Amino acid sequence: MRLKDEMITAILTEIELQKDYLQGATLETIYFGGGTPSVLTIKELDTFFQKINSHFTIAENPEITLETNPDDLSTDYLSDLKKYTPINRLSIGIQSFSEDDLLWMNRAHNAIEAKMCIEYAQDIGFENLTVDLIYGAPTTNDEQWLKNLQTVFDYDIPHISCYALTVEEGTALHNFVAKKKTPSVNEEHQARQFEILMGQMRRNGYVHYEISNFAQPDHFARHNSNYWLGVPYLGVGPSAHSFDGTSRQWNVSHNANYIKQLKNSELPFTKEELTPEQRYNEYVMTTLRTIWGCDPSVIGKRFGQKFIKYFNQKIVQFVQNNTVTTDGKRYFLTDKGRLLADRIAMELFFE
Repeated sequence: MRLKDEMITAILTEIELQKDYLQGATLETIYFGGGTPSVLTIKELDTFFQKINSHFTIAENPEITLETNPDDLSTDYLSDLKKYTPINRLSIGIQSFSEDDLLWMNRAHNAIEAKMCIEYAQDIGFENLTVDLIYGAPTTNDEQWLKNLQTVFDYDIPHISCYALTVEEGTALHNFVAKKKTPSVNEEHQARQFEILMGQMRRNGYVHYEISNFAQPDHFARHNSNYWLGVPYLGVGPSAHSFDGTSRQWNVSHNANYIKQLKNSELPFTKEELTPEQRYNEYVMTTLRTIWGCDPSVIGKRFGQKFIKYFNQKIVQFVQNNTVTTDGKRYFLTDKGRLLADRIAMELFFE
């Protein structure tokens, strides 16, 4: 990684400068994600833990996750992670167990590595694993999608995050689609595979606790759950976002500019104070995605009575068309509603 040493120094500086951002709150979770944090050596990871420990109070039983790719996980690296760091959860970007899928997605790992890294991690003692899978690719027919899911069940992986394939502008894949060298994304294909996903997960004992996330009981991602429930968080590094309950800020994405500003002890972020309307919209969007649901009484306490009135008027149509259900206190998406989650949230936004 270019500028690796300078980047590490800059992040360590940001941690120190941001030590008061969470106002003394105890850290329940730490997440090394974005980019490829598994390129960090054990010694470099230890440097981060020393800095975090010197400026923050960490809970007795924290969830500490490292995001990684299969091709980064050698047995030696995994063994050293287990022995010498407090990391107790791995998030592995598998994407698929099919060679055709991985080639089409232009992934660096192959199907054999996708399985081997899980076996290595489990053999070394990492029981708390989550894997990412992608559905809806032109190369992923329904039979292959079922095989991908069955592999997760066979390995008894406790948590899985599944995302519909998106074609991002500026990527090689976007270029191939634009030139008609490869098929584009088919929304009906994706919707069908999402329905397959929900059914298979339910049959195998997983809880669909957030639209894209499924877990065995007691294995919900604590870090991500805090985000969906509106708990303040601090993000450090280029492009990292932070939230303190009433404002949001995001760091500059350009690596060199990020490093340059922190060399001068300047925090490289843009800050936005959130209006009650924005906070209401975020609350609706995030909570409706989860099994904890959207609670009108919370809306009233946090944002005011006009928002409850607005929400109660708007939500009726979705209950009537069976995309939202209620237990009399809170509102939840049905399976049908999960296919339309973004559209429903936008309809409920306060403009």
